[in-house]
Amino acid sequence: MPNPLIGVFYHWLGGLSSASFYVPYRGIKRWNWEIFWLTGGVFSWLVMPWLMASILVPDLGGVMAQIPARIAGLCVLFGVMWGFGGLTYGLTMRYLGLSLGMAVVLGLCTVFGTLIPPLVEGDFAAKLLDTLSGRIVLLGLGITVLGICVVAMAGAAKDAAQSEAEKAATVAEFDFRKGVLVAIFSGVMSACFAFGLAAGTPVKAIAAAHGAGPLWTGLPVLCLVMFGGLLTNAVWCLILTARNASAGQWLGRGQARGAPLALNWLLAILGGSLWYFQFFFYTMGESQMGRFGFSSWVLHMASIIIFGTLWGFALKEWKGTASRVRLTVWSGVALLVLATVVIGYGNKLGA
Repeated sequence: MPNPLIGVFYHWLGGLSSASFYVPYRGIKRWNWEIFWLTGGVFSWLVMPWLMASILVPDLGGVMAQIPARIAGLCVLFGVMWGFGGLTYGLTMRYLGLSLGMAVVLGLCTVFGTLIPPLVEGDFAAKLLDTLSGRIVLLGLGITVLGICVVAMAGAAKDAAQSEAEKAATVAEFDFRKGVLVAIFSGVMSACFAFGLAAGTPVKAIAAAHGAGPLWTGLPVLCLVMFGGLLTNAVWCLILTARNASAGQWLGRGQARGAPLALNWLLAILGGSLWYFQFFFYTMGESQMGRFGFSSWVLHMASIIIFGTLWGFALKEWKGTASRVRLTVWSGVALLVLATVVIGYGNKLGA
């Protein structure tokens, strides 16, 4: 029987993985962005999804063969669209830093990714408006959006108070205007991942029929959606690689003597694997949410912002900010934690 409170815990693990993925990338030296992004991405979108699914889903090949072409096509298509969001998500971190970048991107992604699936399926009112449990879940979504706004306000206040030198010390390529524009696009497109998961719902029944446990039935869907994301990112990264003549960096060519080639590879693989594991834990959490499975998206987004903000403090992005600004951001984090509890409780009532 589903246990939404355990589901919330799994979503916290997914949020921690997502918030942490870019930290290893910060340690990569003398590799162009397109080189480390594609290197990590191959593990994010191809190696890890198929590896984990092949380990945990019996007869994965048989499961994939039984998926109707239309469903597989939709999953990949939404993955391609999500890929544009993921591609620009990395740029957002470069321009705004972890704290502010995540708040803007994930705020938009939360609303679109949570509300559109039940609206498209035609059961928005039945699930969210006509029952007490649904209204509690909707309240949790509202608290999440409020918490995201509070965190974003704190980020904007931090930006206004810092000098250009201070911004560059924590976020080397800081550009508020460019970062916000990229973040808006990224947030809207990133919500397509939730649509891909919704389109792949029938795949879970196929995986279960082949003996997959309830925690693992969503893993074949990840193989399809994340492959779509790989297509988008690979095309753009290869274009940049050709334009910048940077392919030799994979082998240590064209870099300063003593460039940490092996370390760069390890950090890229670690970052890419962490990016995948956010969705690995996401599918585990979703399996425990019962009839309000779509609410997993808002739990996931809230968890990412919570841990992303904590990383922002750990990496000294908030160093030197006024105490009232730090109080504001911690208030936003507290609201997000409260939102995950409220949503978990609503799901438990629904179950």
